Amino acid sequence: QNVLSGDIDKLVSNVGKMLAQEIDAGEILNTGMLSAMEIIGERFKDGSVFIPEVLLSARALNEALKVLEPHLAGKKTGKSAKILVGTVLGNLHDIGKNMVLTMLKGVGYDTVDLGVNVKVESFVQRVLEHKPQVLGLSALLTTTMPQMKLVIEALAEAGLRNQLKVIVGGAPVTQAFSDEIGADAYAPDAASAVDVARELVA
Repeated sequence: QNVLSGDIDKLVSNVGKMLAQEIDAGEILNTGMLSAMEIIGERFKDGSVFIPEVLLSARALNEALKVLEPHLAGKKTGKSAKILVGTVLGNLHDIGKNMVLTMLKGVGYDTVDLGVNVKVESFVQRVLEHKPQVLGLSALLTTTMPQMKLVIEALAEAGLRNQLKVIVGGAPVTQAFSDEIGADAYAPDAASAVDVARELVA
């Protein structure tokens, strides 16, 4: 309920109380918080809530994550995969990207937010720098979708394409488009992005 209403203070306070009662941090995150974000996602899709509500909930979730993180850290088995996520050039939208990052981080991945309106060269540069296992590309406008193909081609030219998996997503993106540009996977929403990343890393 706290996540749904975007009530940061109540959520942070309740998370603290649950941790004090030794309720499992993973359980609090998955059952209590991420499931609420999935509900918000569904409501956003069917038009019963709008971007401000989604942002409020995501913000509350992020604040509560800061409290949970030290307790989640112990849950990570071995070295967690590194995942870079960015929105392609021409796009200033970051809600979807931020939700994906929040959820990936929540399940223990080492995430790097590349930001919005990211140039092809910057994607290549950051991949060189971070050597991630997975790169997530987000596009929210049909006009910016071709940028995804350019990023994949540039990675190939730089000899980096075989060293990582590329996931694409965003409102206008489809499985067919993903296949056409040679991405490794397509994620229709933030919740599926986590499952897809898990499969690719495995």
